[in-house]
Amino acid sequence: MAMRERAALLAAALWWGSLTSLGALFVPLLFKHLGSPAAAGGMAARLFEAQTWLSVGCALLLMLAHNRAEDQALQAQGRRVLKWVVAGLLLALLVELAVAPRIVSARAMGASLALWHGLGSAMFLGQWLCATLVLWRMARRP
Repeated sequence: MAMRERAALLAAALWWGSLTSLGALFVPLLFKHLGSPAAAGGMAARLFEAQTWLSVGCALLLMLAHNRAEDQALQAQGRRVLKWVVAGLLLALLVELAVAPRIVSARAMGASLALWHGLGSAMFLGQWLCATLVLWRMARRP
């Protein structure tokens, strides 16, 4: 396995693993152990923001690795996973730039918090599914 191939697989694993640990472990622990939902929500928002930029970095690394691949098998693999990388990247950016500000303003104004939180959660799940498909397909031998 070439260095570029290993780097791309590592980026896919980091992307999936960070989404999985944040959504399944860290955020639930915040709400369980911090005193108030407001404190947990504020900390969770910071973690989701950091996750967004980690997702952007991983997605860009994946696109770069597959775009510059010289190996035919890696190029074919890149074409199969590129749509999922781009979809996950767009979902991450949409949550950060469109949904998260609405959650903050809804919390401050008391309006439609459930709607925006549900939409953000669904988009996070969509991003996780994209990362899962990317890692699953990249882990197979071409």
